[in-house]
Amino acid sequence: MTSGHRLSELELNRYAIECVCEKLLAPDSGRSPVILPVRRPGAPVAQRGPVQHGTGTLRPPGVRPRKMDSKEQRSALRAAVYRGDGPAVVHLLQGAGNYDDALQLAGDGLMAAVIQRVEGAPELVRDLVLALRRRGWDGDDDLASQLDAMLGTGPAPMLRSLPVDLDELAAILGGDPLHGGGRIDLKTGEVWPQAAIEYARENGEDDEDAADDPERWLSVHCEGSREAYRDMELFIASVDDPGRAGRLAIAIEGRGAFRQFKDVLARWPGELERLYALSEERQRGPARSWLTEAGYRVLPAARGDPDA
Repeated sequence: MTSGHRLSELELNRYAIECVCEKLLAPDSGRSPVILPVRRPGAPVAQRGPVQHGTGTLRPPGVRPRKMDSKEQRSALRAAVYRGDGPAVVHLLQGAGNYDDALQLAGDGLMAAVIQRVEGAPELVRDLVLALRRRGWDGDDDLASQLDAMLGTGPAPMLRSLPVDLDELAAILGGDPLHGGGRIDLKTGEVWPQAAIEYARENGEDDEDAADDPERWLSVHCEGSREAYRDMELFIASVDDPGRAGRLAIAIEGRGAFRQFKDVLARWPGELERLYALSEERQRGPARSWLTEAGYRVLPAARGDPDA
């Protein structure tokens, strides 16, 4: 380097790196030469590898998230409802387009969203109320009335709030009438199947003297699965392919209808998943209706309730 010669910043960068490389890659080191990139002064730093986009997942820059299918949407909605995440419920429903197979589940999630005053929740509730009234399945009118009351567009039902898990209640209601049954803890909303009650008694954890206290417990009696056949009929009516619908209609004739129906439906995994969604929705509604007749309504989880 001659005297008086002023090196540019780029040249200085290159000179420094060459010095480092000469020390690291001495002739006796056994290493192969490595070419190191030199960033031009003032040039932006290139992003490499996956980056965080605030959605809980990592993906390379410029790659758009994959759109969820109906099964994934329902699973995500169920998780958001159970954790009382109103903003997530609203976000999912706004992007879902069609969620006719989860109106009951969506209703519980939107209750939490309204309580949390999430932007966009009232508009979704109004659309949901119309969809529930139009469909008219068991429990739909009960949910629609409760949602109307929350928006102030209808009278408030004279019902006590109870944080009940409708899926657990539905499992008892649809069980074997001879061996099932259970009860609901009116203090906590916890659903106790008969097997859990018997286990608690065997271990001395249940007070038999208080078991019949109407102020503490609400008895639940099994009603059987008489709606299961109707579920299959409703599903067949919703199948677009005439050939598939015809084969399914034949399958439910005669003995062993449930097994034959599912065996035929298993040929089309997408349709089988749709049946599960319909059955879940059809169980949730009657459980809500049963609870309404008993004088109670579901109190949804409401994370971040401003009035809590």
